[in-house]
Amino acid sequence: MQRCAASSSLTMQNVHSLRAAPRRTAGPKAPVPLAAALARRPAAGSPWQPAQQQQQQQPAARCRAAQQEQQQAAEGAEPQPPALVGEDAAVFDLSQQSLKSWGLFAALLTGVSALLYPVWIAPGLGLGDDFIATLSSLSEDSSVVMLAILFVFAIAHSGLAFLRPYGEELVGARAYRVVFALVSLPLAIAAVVYFIDHRYDGVPLWNLRGVTGVHELVWALSFLSFYFLYPSTFNILEVAAVDEPKLHMWETGIMRITRHPQMVGQGIWCLAHSLWIGSSFMMVTSLGLMAHHLFGCWHGDFRLKRKYGEAFEEVKARTSTFPFQAVWEGRQQLPKDYYKEFLRGPYFALIPFCVGAYLCHPLMQRAAYFLGW
Repeated sequence: MQRCAASSSLTMQNVHSLRAAPRRTAGPKAPVPLAAALARRPAAGSPWQPAQQQQQQQPAARCRAAQQEQQQAAEGAEPQPPALVGEDAAVFDLSQQSLKSWGLFAALLTGVSALLYPVWIAPGLGLGDDFIATLSSLSEDSSVVMLAILFVFAIAHSGLAFLRPYGEELVGARAYRVVFALVSLPLAIAAVVYFIDHRYDGVPLWNLRGVTGVHELVWALSFLSFYFLYPSTFNILEVAAVDEPKLHMWETGIMRITRHPQMVGQGIWCLAHSLWIGSSFMMVTSLGLMAHHLFGCWHGDFRLKRKYGEAFEEVKARTSTFPFQAVWEGRQQLPKDYYKEFLRGPYFALIPFCVGAYLCHPLMQRAAYFLGW
């Protein structure tokens, strides 16, 4: 607060000195060399430019927040949540949407799906058969093969995420997102198909499928997990590279509960499916998935720190990895109308998605059995 006050007093002194100073007559300005002008700002397209801009804006934001808290304390008002440093998540303005953009998204989704089948999925033709056969040659134990598939996916997915600022500087944000998707999506399909085909392998540990209420509990947990698992629905047009992809630092909605909702959602999903399946293969798969997501917590923080600098440290200070930890420690103040942050289009879109995924389970199983991976 002393810094804010000092800054304010200095600003007022500057204003008074400017008012008192005699006006100078305008004269011809000396030309600025081109090289010197370019050196004053970051290179266009630099991956670090957004971070520099964010860091320059943070002192003013902190001062405003501190002044707001001091004013509320002086007036005896209830403390309000501090001003946002990150972005408001899941904002969806229908008036800002373009039919052209969503039409392009649908066309891209259809085109990618049509391309994936002959290149990766088709039995005897796609590369997926060779990929699974290569990893299956490592061991006769399907649990070991599942871990190998998850390991390859983790290296590709997290490795490309780490290289993102360098890749975007070379080929652009949209082109790099296409490369990222063309690598990650086939590997994810391989993991899902192999999991479905082998989920009951290994040692049966328990069988609760006939117990009353277990099916409903598993369904409810799975539904809840998707609210944590897919914050990418906040910017789905960026996922498909229709809009220019950005590394966002969300701060509202689910992010107030946990800074790493995908890790929490994956944990809930693993719990639900472990209850239902009850095999040693399921337990090994859950351990592999959670190991990658726990690494993703550190890696995600690293990437946000690399881009946003001190701004991320402020968001990190009032959020937590463990759900609700920042709330009960008093570092996160939930607004009175916090529920409104979930009454937004992207969250509503998860409802038909979850119901559709549940109803499509028999179709997914038939497709996986057909491939026989």
